[in-house]
Amino acid sequence: MSSYDDIFSTEESRKEDAKEQVQQVPISELHPFEGHPFRVVDDESMTRTMESIAQFGVISPLLARPDPDGGYEIISGHRRMRAAELIGLETLPVIVREMDDDESIIAMVDSNLQREAILPSERAWAYKMKLDAMKHQAGRPSKNYSQVGNNLGRTSSGEMAEELGTSKNTIFRFIRLTNLLPELMDMVDEKKIAMNPAVEISYLNRYEQSKLMEAMDLTQATPSLSQAQRLKKLSQEKKCTPEAMNEIMSEVKKGDLSHVTFKADDLRKYFPKSYTPAQMENTIIKLLEQWQKKRQREQSL
Repeated sequence: MSSYDDIFSTEESRKEDAKEQVQQVPISELHPFEGHPFRVVDDESMTRTMESIAQFGVISPLLARPDPDGGYEIISGHRRMRAAELIGLETLPVIVREMDDDESIIAMVDSNLQREAILPSERAWAYKMKLDAMKHQAGRPSKNYSQVGNNLGRTSSGEMAEELGTSKNTIFRFIRLTNLLPELMDMVDEKKIAMNPAVEISYLNRYEQSKLMEAMDLTQATPSLSQAQRLKKLSQEKKCTPEAMNEIMSEVKKGDLSHVTFKADDLRKYFPKSYTPAQMENTIIKLLEQWQKKRQREQSL
């Protein structure tokens, strides 16, 4: 039987271990969370973070967990670590917490969703990662997402929607975007493709999506919601051929009735290969202005 002192010491040790203390951890021992969906960009916001850290230090400690392969995996604080690296700090204040994969994913997503500016792609992957983790914790399946939700993981998606102050429909619509090719996802982030058409396009298989990109380049157009819905229907009917895509994407949209459209291939032969569409457009406008001035001179004679 253990003595009173042994029992007391063990209890004190357990209490001490349970306390989370801030440690100064070398930056070299910290590495990003695997599959972290949020971009860390050296932009104006990063510059402001650097200036703040240079003046006041890192006020809010990072959260990390021990990595079995060595060092620590960051749960939250990726931007703070990058800013600290850029200004030359060698250590950072870190709370080291033992967390399993699901707990880590949920904590990582929740801490980053508080940011003001989040790209659709970041939100899409974050929602997917969190919902998968919540379903795994609850012992429920984590596949077969639909645009309007489904019966799988009903409790998890409902709980997540309540936490985020949104609807299950919104969550599943964002998750649908993870089925897009990276190039198409980038176009959603750049607001070249709207959210609603993007969700419909996500139902096309990868081959169809790649051919759609070719059709978009050929016609210099992006799909409207109506066009995206028809593409989805063709895909479901196994009729989404490159020819059908080109025909749909070549349609004149209501908002484009006042525009003249040229096929990229018809113009490319007149320009250097390095020219972007914007450079081609500017050159054409300048040539037209010169032509107009010439006509005016001829008419005045």
